[in-house]
Amino acid sequence: MATVTFKGAQRWYPGADSPAVPDLDLGIRDGEFMVLVGPSGCGKSTTLRMLAGLEPVDEGGIFIDDRDLTGVPPKSRDIAMVFQNYALYPHMTVAENMGFALRMAGMKSGERRERVLSAAQMLGLTDYLERRPRALSGGQRQRVAMGRAIVRNPAVFCMDEPLSNLDAKMRLQTRADIARLQAELGTTTVYVTHDQVEAMTMGHRVAVMHDGEVQQVDAPLRLYDKPANLFVAGFIGSPRMNLIEANVVDGDALLGDVRIPVPRASPRGTCGRVTAGVRPEAFRLVPAGLGGLPMEVVLVEELGADSYAHGLAVIAGERHLLIVRAAERGSVQKGDVVHALPEVSRVHLFDPDTGARL
Repeated sequence: MATVTFKGAQRWYPGADSPAVPDLDLGIRDGEFMVLVGPSGCGKSTTLRMLAGLEPVDEGGIFIDDRDLTGVPPKSRDIAMVFQNYALYPHMTVAENMGFALRMAGMKSGERRERVLSAAQMLGLTDYLERRPRALSGGQRQRVAMGRAIVRNPAVFCMDEPLSNLDAKMRLQTRADIARLQAELGTTTVYVTHDQVEAMTMGHRVAVMHDGEVQQVDAPLRLYDKPANLFVAGFIGSPRMNLIEANVVDGDALLGDVRIPVPRASPRGTCGRVTAGVRPEAFRLVPAGLGGLPMEVVLVEELGADSYAHGLAVIAGERHLLIVRAAERGSVQKGDVVHALPEVSRVHLFDPDTGARL
């Protein structure tokens, strides 16, 4: 096991006007499952590839424990990579694919077989060791790719969107398998995904990235409950957080008839505008006359356990599309006019110019 530290790590692609990763500082603890999440192009895969040695570090450094990886070739970094596309050799059996790196390293055949069999047992692959990749499902191929990494017993696992080629059901199963294996092995793991649900369910901590920069690093529920800025607030959560421009009058942000106290230390504490963030579950549907925001329902999402109403509301003279969780399934229909009352203690306030949490 090992710690991983990025110290001012920077990556410029030739011909680019700005760095893909401008100045990354990030510490990953021994045995931690760290997830890098963000939209396409945010720098998360570049960050992982710098750690693995597949991309150079133009400035700064990356360390495993106290060892500086600058200039160290990928094969000498004690890192095992799991790719999105499996990267299996089609002419080799499952056992040969899993043991290939060990054979190239000169490991004796007996020890190699023991490691492959042990990993196959962990992954439920013992019945497939003599098959070739073309005879396996996508989920089985991904488990073979995992096994190839496990047998090396590396200091760090690097996983680059390993579930993106799987269907929804197989993603759920393989997600659980990866989390279980990481807990059993205790190997420091850096995992890249664009799927924030995947990030929230797998990571010990999650680093949310945007434009090459880390916006917030925290435990999943802390990201959800205390987003550091507007980007994290809008990215984390499914359905998304409602973000509403609100006027500030006499120290309170106004959402219809509801007054949300603005922190006095804020430069927007007495006048101006703020952005209010309200999770769908932080609204209550109330009878007319109790201060809720009138909202015309344009879509109802019935998700089995939950029901979400999407509706149009006019707030401070502007139309907003709101998402509100209904208390009971079937209680709201398209075309209804309902009244959504935000819970004051659960409203987040942000500076609309800087995006910072107030």
